[in-house]
Amino acid sequence: MTIPGSTERLRNDGSIPHHDIGPQERAPRLVLVADLQGQELNGMFVLSRLAAFLRDIEAGRRRDLRLRERVLVIPSVGNAAEGRGTSAQRIAWLRWAMIEAVVAATQAAYYRVAIHPSLDVEEMPQVRLYAPNDDERASACLFGLPAVIERPLEPDDAPALVWAWRPHGGENFALRAGQANGLQTAHCESLFRALVAFLDRTGIVGGLRLTHEEEDLGYFGQRQVFVVLAEQSGIFSSRQEVGRWVQAGEELGQVYDSFTGAQTVRCERSRLRGERHERRFGFRS
Repeated sequence: MTIPGSTERLRNDGSIPHHDIGPQERAPRLVLVADLQGQELNGMFVLSRLAAFLRDIEAGRRRDLRLRERVLVIPSVGNAAEGRGTSAQRIAWLRWAMIEAVVAATQAAYYRVAIHPSLDVEEMPQVRLYAPNDDERASACLFGLPAVIERPLEPDDAPALVWAWRPHGGENFALRAGQANGLQTAHCESLFRALVAFLDRTGIVGGLRLTHEEEDLGYFGQRQVFVVLAEQSGIFSSRQEVGRWVQAGEELGQVYDSFTGAQTVRCERSRLRGERHERRFGFRS
């Protein structure tokens, strides 16, 4: 399919469409990628909306805004690697080839952002940095999301694109919000506002007037991220809003038996470490 506007193909077989928006004589300043596995509905929705927003600026339909830099946007690569009768080996090869094609098209950009889904839990909107440098630490705050989390660069943790981008310099970020295979509109609005804020604060788009509705930024290292394990398995139910602060002893939710419906355990944050005796409720399953 061909998307109207400045849209091209990244591969000869036409399997990876992208939006190439802004001054073509310049190298891309920013690249945004989502949905490498056909599961990131939030990222796909946000980036398709953002591409439409940038195309409007480029076409002069938003006369008070100016697009100063070139931006590449890949809302979805899809799940073309998977299909009935496709062997696991071929799926793995096609995914590798897909990532290589995306990297080849995006490596020239200075800022690179991957919206990476959480498969198992719903997560609060956040920026993740993997073994970052000081420039990445500073730029991560420009998104205005409530949390920046640093993690080591490990194969089982870092997104494949972050690994692949690393040798090409620049600044690399992974954004997470919500949960894969579902559309959570509140998280989508947070991501969209964050990306628009980044466009403004990096000077890529001029003329924006941001509202001051951002939460206080929390910057977390690996030692400040805790996993609360229930004593028994079952269906976890919580009334807590993802991203809010919780205090020691406050109930996080209940676990119910999946067959009888009986409550089996009450989950709470009973022990907190550090000077601040509260923690963000960062995710739920």
